[in-house]
Amino acid sequence: MEKTRVLILKTGTTYADIRARFGDFEDWFIRGLVPDLDLTVVNLPDGEQPGDPTEWDGIVVTGSPAMVSDREDWSENAAAWLAKAVDAGVPVLGVCYGHQLLAHALGGEVGYHPKGRETGTRIVELYPEAGQDPLFNSMPKRFRAQLTHKQSVLRLPPDAVLLGKSDFEPHQAFRVGECAWGVQFHPEFSDTIMRAYLEVQAPDLDREGLDAQALLNEVAPAPEASGLLQRFSELVLKNRA
Repeated sequence: MEKTRVLILKTGTTYADIRARFGDFEDWFIRGLVPDLDLTVVNLPDGEQPGDPTEWDGIVVTGSPAMVSDREDWSENAAAWLAKAVDAGVPVLGVCYGHQLLAHALGGEVGYHPKGRETGTRIVELYPEAGQDPLFNSMPKRFRAQLTHKQSVLRLPPDAVLLGKSDFEPHQAFRVGECAWGVQFHPEFSDTIMRAYLEVQAPDLDREGLDAQALLNEVAPAPEASGLLQRFSELVLKNRA
């Protein structure tokens, strides 16, 4: 039987030092998704094209140092493509930039968070609606997650179901339709990668009035958040079957 085909839409690349030590965004997703999937990476900023959305059994959209509100051509084209994928009922998981791009694609608003940056290991709290959600229903009501972002979904798309928040970020997770999700947190990050991010960001964090050392001290594993990639994999496999 032909393997289930999942597309990883690569929307950027990490810091050079982190890439040298740990690989790039797509590598972290590949580690988190189940090996039963046939994974393909398409690098959007490099001009690669994903083909027709219906060619894929599932789609994952990575994070990026880019900003959705800059509306670069490759990003706007990807937004229109994602809207078609959602209309076609292809399961989609957007992460960080992917979360924001999905919201933008479906009529939401994305911009800089009015209070600045959120970064480090934080607590995500789920709403009751998550208990009926096929991706989130087995997760605890509160769990640790790795986060780093300056932009946010400022307004959800019409008919989106809000699933989770943090103290800082009101829109940590949402679903549109039956099988399209956005999460602001990073299920692909390990605590080691989160710590490496904070070390790179430390000078900027201190300038912004954040305590880089305190954030480093608070980094912890986030297994429930990381498990989201396996659950999405299982959902895609079940959907194809």
